[in-house]
Amino acid sequence: MAKEIDVCEITCVDEDKVARVQGKLAEENPLKVANIFKALSDETRVKIAYALTLEEELCVCDVANIVGATTATASHHLRLLRNLGLAKYRKEGKLVYYSLDDDCVKQLIEVSFRHQKEVTDVERV
Repeated sequence: MAKEIDVCEITCVDEDKVARVQGKLAEENPLKVANIFKALSDETRVKIAYALTLEEELCVCDVANIVGATTATASHHLRLLRNLGLAKYRKEGKLVYYSLDDDCVKQLIEVSFRHQKEVTDVERV
């Protein structure tokens, strides 16, 4: 069986495409986008974010119970999500309620879970 080669065997650069993409990258902020994915690279934070797509808002105590963590651990993860612009909070008396920052964050989480399910379904076939 021949070994599959997954790199170009010759160098051939499309300078127009390269310049176009580099220009677009210079206009954007890839580091901030990378930070979003960094925040979501932790399983507990993904569970929290997903829980917040299912419920409009949850208090820290509810989040802790959902993910099987202490309130201190849940609070730490929620704070990180908030600091990176993925979640927001409001305080009501002695309770703190968290929700996703906006619909784009919710869509990102939903699309990620949908994609994972589709990949898993394809693997089963």
